[in-house]
Amino acid sequence: MSNTFTVIFGIIAMLLPLVVGRIYWKKFDHYFGRGDEAYMDTLEYFLKKIGSTILVAFIILWIGMSLVFSGSSPQ
Repeated sequence: MSNTFTVIFGIIAMLLPLVVGRIYWKKFDHYFGRGDEAYMDTLEYFLKKIGSTILVAFIILWIGMSLVFSGSSPQ
């Protein structure tokens, strides 16, 4: 793979977790909020939301970077 493709795919692999994390953050209330406003305003709920969003984004970043740099070798 040429250096140009490595850079382009690397940029995409770094931006994709941001997009997915933003979508996950918005949909988290729908999936895990249980429709209870009092529960959704607690610190416990916020920590679960931010922790799971960071975890999902990090996993996608890890997979993307692994795919980008799996074929490249130093010359």
